[in-house]
Amino acid sequence: MTTDEQQPEELFPNEPVETEAMEQADPLAEESAPVAAAVSDLPQPPAGLPYRLNAAQARVLGALVEKEATTPDYYPLSLNALMNACNQRSNREPVMDLDEEEVRLALRILEDRKLAGRARGADGRVAKYEHWLGEAFNFNRAETALVCVLLLRGPQTPGELRGRTERIHAFEEIGEVLAGLQKLMERTPALVTVLPRQPGTKESRYMHLFSGPVAGAVAPAAHVPTPQYLAAAPVAYAPIANLDASAEARLAQVEAAMAELRVQMAEMQRRFDDLFA
Repeated sequence: MTTDEQQPEELFPNEPVETEAMEQADPLAEESAPVAAAVSDLPQPPAGLPYRLNAAQARVLGALVEKEATTPDYYPLSLNALMNACNQRSNREPVMDLDEEEVRLALRILEDRKLAGRARGADGRVAKYEHWLGEAFNFNRAETALVCVLLLRGPQTPGELRGRTERIHAFEEIGEVLAGLQKLMERTPALVTVLPRQPGTKESRYMHLFSGPVAGAVAPAAHVPTPQYLAAAPVAYAPIANLDASAEARLAQVEAAMAELRVQMAEMQRRFDDLFA
C-alpha cells in the first residue's frame, strides 16, 4: 500500500470510509504501470512551442478554466465533476466522451507541464483539481476568456468569440476581441494563429497553438511584406501625453484593425502566389 493510500486513515482514524471517499487519495498517484509508461514515453514538443496538448488535455484544461469563471462555488472540481464538464453537450466542439482514466492521464500530463493539477491546500477527503494558466502565462481576464473558448470549441471568428466569452469576460466591441487576439499572437512563442478565410465567409478564424502548429495558418503579420500604401501607417504608436481612457480604447481598436488588415493582406498575397505559381 502506498503512502497516498494510507494518508486518509492517518488523518481521520476514527471516521468510517464513505462511498464518496473513494476519491480520497490523489487518483493521479494510483495510475497503473502501463499508464505511467505511456506518460514517460510521450514525445517532447518541438522547439519554440512550450506545449503540445492532445484533444483530451486541451479539453480538460479548457473545462477547468471555464468552470472557475462560471461556477466558482463548485471550483476546484472533483474528478467526476471535471469529467462531466469535459463531456457536456453544450459549448463543446467536438462533443467528447472521455472516461475517468483518460481524464486522469490528461491531468497527469498537465501537472507535469505546470498547467493544471490537484488543488493546492484543498480541504476534504475528495481530491479536487484546478488550472494554473494564470501562473504560467500571466493572462488578463480577456486573454483567459479567449484561450478558454478556443480550447473548448476550436477555430472561431472574432464575432463568435465575442458572443461565446460573455460568461467569462464581456467584450464591449469587436475591436477589443481583435486586440486580445493580437496580443496572444505577439507572444513569444505565439499562442494563437489566424487561419485562411473560408470561401463565402467575411471573417477569418483564429485557433490556439497549445496543440502545435495548425495546417494552413497564415504567416504572422511581422513576417508579411508591408505594401507601400500601408508602409507609413505604424503598427505601434508612441505614447501620447494626457490621453483619456476613451481615446486609448479607440487607439487600441485602430491598432487591432490594422493588425486584421495585415492578416488579410497576407492571405491575399498567398492566394495571388498560389494562382500564378
